Amino acid sequence: MRLRCAVLDDYQGVATSVADWSVIEDRVEVVALREHLDGEDALAAALAGFDIVVTLRERVPFPGTLLARLPRLRLLIASGMRNTVIDYAAAEEHGVTVCGTASAGTPPVEMTWALLLGLARGIVAENAAMRAGGPWQSTVGADLHGSRLGLLGLGRIGGRVARVGLAFGMRVSAWSQNLGAERAAEVGVELAASKEELLADSDFVSVHLALGDRTRNLVGTAEFALMKPTAFLVNTSRAAIVDQDALLAALHEGRIAGAGVDVFDTEPLPAGHPMRTAPRLLATPHLGYVSRANYATYYGEAVEDIEAYLAGSPVRRLP
Repeated sequence: MRLRCAVLDDYQGVATSVADWSVIEDRVEVVALREHLDGEDALAAALAGFDIVVTLRERVPFPGTLLARLPRLRLLIASGMRNTVIDYAAAEEHGVTVCGTASAGTPPVEMTWALLLGLARGIVAENAAMRAGGPWQSTVGADLHGSRLGLLGLGRIGGRVARVGLAFGMRVSAWSQNLGAERAAEVGVELAASKEELLADSDFVSVHLALGDRTRNLVGTAEFALMKPTAFLVNTSRAAIVDQDALLAALHEGRIAGAGVDVFDTEPLPAGHPMRTAPRLLATPHLGYVSRANYATYYGEAVEDIEAYLAGSPVRRLP
């Protein structure tokens, strides 16, 4: 009898076409689920009949309570090699092997610049006016050349964002709790003396930090008060790094010129969520990692993970 594999959150219906699953079809039945399963009860009911689950990023938590309700589950594959919403100890206790895949750093970099440029030049508003037969030109764009780009975080993704900013002729500075002068010099950017200095001096602020105890709500009401009223904030990292209530207040009260956001406290975002209608907000449904090449990597390596597991030699094990 073939094993059964569930692929979660295949919104675009491409999971089974961007990779070659035929190499395991004689041993594994693959079922792609296009609708998001919200809540532990829904997940437990839908996944009860599966031996393998493939999940995207950190979209679906797998706590011990859920794993205990999935006695048939033997292999859990998460895209990427870092996942904070899987209870690894519980997985081991219940005999579930957890594996990951590679994940490219370039798609979120490109998404960051899509949002930043969209904000700077009023792309959405101008496009909407064009399509509706509205006024010819209604916004005055913000210049990138000569402006200050402030980066919260200068790791793999932040460093690439910095280099694009430099190519635009921007003055780039960066700050994080662990950032040193050597790393800043390596990328060719200025090291801000403090978070407060970076926020006060920047025309564009972009978040590129991992979420943890020290970074949760790192940008809140006090931080928005430091920013220029003409400044923009972009967050393609994790929603909880920015206090969501403080962000909404800053947008509604015009404390900043606008924000570009690709990550949210609840995903998918509920229909009535205030982020859907906030002014000065350019919002996208967590598209940072959604690209053809990245999906080919995710699902291609998921197939490899399944093959290796079936051969008795799991690869890319997490954590």
